[in-house]
Amino acid sequence: MPGLTIQRTEDASLDIRLQSDWYDVHAGADISERYLMSLVEILKDLAAQPDLGRVRKFRNRRLARLRSFQIQGSFHKHLIFYRIEDDMLVVFRVLQGMHDLPRRLLEPPGTE
Repeated sequence: MPGLTIQRTEDASLDIRLQSDWYDVHAGADISERYLMSLVEILKDLAAQPDLGRVRKFRNRRLARLRSFQIQGSFHKHLIFYRIEDDMLVVFRVLQGMHDLPRRLLEPPGTE
């Protein structure tokens, strides 16, 4: 059975771009590229096995049915938040850290 189609929200795309840009400036282009490559591979894995991520329980209805998956390796503090909608894996946000997640998930990217 083929995997789910991957779709990113605008916020998720901006989260990824902001983090990649940060790595590019502070850690170098090679680290930025590794981050992006790692993310692509993880999203492929999640599309093939979407139940790998942990089901999250938030009170806000906009966050219903979200799952999260922790990026391993050098990027271990990054979480991919996604949900399964029909035949799609919808990437909702990609955030660093784990503090005050309900608030941060609903804020625009770069607000931290």
